[in-house]
Amino acid sequence: MSSSPRILFVTHNFPRYAGDAAGSFVLRLARALIDAGAHVQVLAPAAAGLASHDQVDGVPVERVRYAREERQVLAYEGTMVEAVRGSWGGRFALLGLLWHMARAVRRAVASARRAGTPYDVVHAHWWFPGGLSAWHAGAGGAGMPLLVVTMHGSDVRLAQRIAPSHVFLRRVLGRARAVTAVSQWLARTAEALVPTVHVHVAPMPVAVDRFGPPPHADALTTRDGVLFVGRLNAQKGVADLIDALSQTTTAVRCVLVGDGPDREALLVRARELGVADRLTWHGTLPGEALPDLYRRAAVTVMPSREEGLGLVAVESQLCGTPVIGYDSGGLPDVVSPSAGGTLVAVGDIAGLAAAIDRVVGSPADARRLGETARAHVLQVFSPQHVAVRYLELYRTASMTTRG
Repeated sequence: MSSSPRILFVTHNFPRYAGDAAGSFVLRLARALIDAGAHVQVLAPAAAGLASHDQVDGVPVERVRYAREERQVLAYEGTMVEAVRGSWGGRFALLGLLWHMARAVRRAVASARRAGTPYDVVHAHWWFPGGLSAWHAGAGGAGMPLLVVTMHGSDVRLAQRIAPSHVFLRRVLGRARAVTAVSQWLARTAEALVPTVHVHVAPMPVAVDRFGPPPHADALTTRDGVLFVGRLNAQKGVADLIDALSQTTTAVRCVLVGDGPDREALLVRARELGVADRLTWHGTLPGEALPDLYRRAAVTVMPSREEGLGLVAVESQLCGTPVIGYDSGGLPDVVSPSAGGTLVAVGDIAGLAAAIDRVVGSPADARRLGETARAHVLQVFSPQHVAVRYLELYRTASMTTRG
């Protein structure tokens, strides 16, 4: 493989416009690889209002049409599973997505070969649906670019819940020359599902230029309260956070950013526990609104179960805001007690409340923890560091004979 590899990204989640949060970490990896000298093209599903060919932050992307306009709603919103379960139309749209994305991969590979600029790598993000489409297209097979598959979390949880998917998971990962996951937990979980495959740990990059501490150091002393950012569902643990707030020794305020199926039930729970007047609900906010919210909070709390990695934790710590999280999933890769983080046993509401009291109650300690955490995540998640890691994986994979 040359020093300027040609890479085709296949993903169901990629920013639709500049500043869009959907799949933003995939964009950052693509941009970092380009900055390091690689050539990257992205294939992603179509959606209403999107051009068939576009560039986002200088990264070329082709949007693949897979159904009637009104049915092209599976990607970008994080609701694919609900849409597929909810109707036969959604199921047919999913079949169309898999078929048309596979067709687009074959077409892109053939076109690049005819132009004399063949792809070295097809890099599928999420084994399902992107990896399955790339496998169906023949990526990794004879006469095709090598296949690299990255698992981000939701795809691994899908395989855990749906046993019949294991046969496809084994085929996709078995064809791949290299398989990565964004956390140790995801890697171990995937290896348990497919014991014949070794999974490398390789996180996605974060926007270190966007997420940083306040420009004036003394602004750190004005931080106040708790911040939560994420989907309002059981997996994210918002109910545990509300329970913990009812047990803190002081009336700590909390800002919640996000929306989801549990919103109404959580509002009821907050009223029943007498903490509703301490909560501020923002709903889903654009990505550019988050840095200031991180900087104004004393601590970000992530009581998530089986989080794939926890990019919110990375972003928060980049802003100098320490994180309290459950000792679950990929969060221990990001929230390290030896580097400014606090981990609590899953479901330990009293422990969660006590951790909130400790951090919020001592601004000096919160500042120290935040500074330590920021230094830690910068060493692991900067785009330059991640790009070097993936370029080395591509090169190693190209020299490895697939068994």
